Amino acid sequence: MKAVKKLAVLFSLVALSSVAAWAKTEEQTYLDTCRKGPDVPVPLAVVRPSVGPEYVGTTVQLEFVVDVTGKPAGFIVKSTPDSMVATAVTDAVKQWRFTPAMNNGVAVATKVSLPIRFVDDSVAGTR
Repeated sequence: MKAVKKLAVLFSLVALSSVAAWAKTEEQTYLDTCRKGPDVPVPLAVVRPSVGPEYVGTTVQLEFVVDVTGKPAGFIVKSTPDSMVATAVTDAVKQWRFTPAMNNGVAVATKVSLPIRFVDDSVAGTR
């Protein structure tokens, strides 16, 4: 009987953790899957650009510097379908915050090349 109760509790915990994982925001999923290491700036907080559905499938390529305090600056749009979406992406990424890259224990400014690809919200959770 105790084994059955333990099994039921285990199944309940697995079910709850599955629901919690499924309820994660796309932003949190992005943060969780970013490459992490001392030699790269790691995003701590991201803001999603607000664009229309006509941009699903397009990519905006940005270059910028993450300074020693973790703020992005010096944006250059390397590729974009149009200026409106480039502005939306740049405005969103300006609000991101990073853990800066480190070199010998000291924060250093680092150039970042970031492709932002727009996906359909209805299929984004299935990636």
